[in-house]
Amino acid sequence: MSSRTSPKVVVLLGGPSAEREVSLSSGKECAAALREKNYDVIELDAGPDVAARLSEIAPEVVFNALHGRWGEDGCVQGILEWLRIPYTHSGVLASALAMDKERTKSVYRRAGVPVAESHLFRRDEIAASHVMTPPYVIKPNNEGSSVGIYIVPEGANAPPVIADTMPDMLMVEAYVPGRELTVSVMRDHALCVTEIVTDGWYDYHAKYAPGGSRHVLPADVPSQIAEACMTHAVTAHEALGCRGVSRSDFRWDEARGLDGLITLETNTQPGMTPTSLVPEQAQHMGISFPELCDWIVKDASCDR
Repeated sequence: MSSRTSPKVVVLLGGPSAEREVSLSSGKECAAALREKNYDVIELDAGPDVAARLSEIAPEVVFNALHGRWGEDGCVQGILEWLRIPYTHSGVLASALAMDKERTKSVYRRAGVPVAESHLFRRDEIAASHVMTPPYVIKPNNEGSSVGIYIVPEGANAPPVIADTMPDMLMVEAYVPGRELTVSVMRDHALCVTEIVTDGWYDYHAKYAPGGSRHVLPADVPSQIAEACMTHAVTAHEALGCRGVSRSDFRWDEARGLDGLITLETNTQPGMTPTSLVPEQAQHMGISFPELCDWIVKDASCDR
């Protein structure tokens, strides 16, 4: 970035994915925080002309507040690499890897990060009969924010009726009981552990609606579990090649102790809404939301 007092930052938000509304909320919050830190901020709804618009605006940094496919899976990162504009969060490879749940698990396994059993199946195979002994979870292999989740309970006579809007290839994963835990990582440092408490599944509504979930910070778990979560989060961050901020999610079956801790996924572009977890953890560690956004911008780069 140049040395002038008001660096020009474009906040990319919105976009065409299923998580557009979350991105709009995240982006507006981040833009407001960056203005508090005296950045010259332009909010840009990422449409088909995004490359041309960025070329016209010529920002010093792009704050990528997009979520979901296209904005979080390496596509827009590739455009920013081509334009040679430093951008926030992870690069092309890490973004693409982390959005592909099965490939992410392959990386986790090699790095020693514990995961649940899972396989990819065609939608028609899943609809025809149980492809895994219940309980299990059906979800898209390349979406985030708990979009399109089906839980098949123990004893279910038949698989659920799957919406036609779901992808042709889906992940079927053994259901992991227990408590929902999450850890944010800034560069190479885990912040802390939050427990997410809901009345049911931590779905899209629970994540983003006010009152949809309750966050216990720091999580009331044994130190061994907290340390394991933070270690796995940093290992996952590094194994996937993430940069900037990431957040890894876990389930913990306390009846099984350390053996009951399973890593679910790593979010390379965690939500930055008023109910989001990363800003809460940063605040707990003494980092205000404007300071967090400022740090993310200063950490921006291109991979090549």
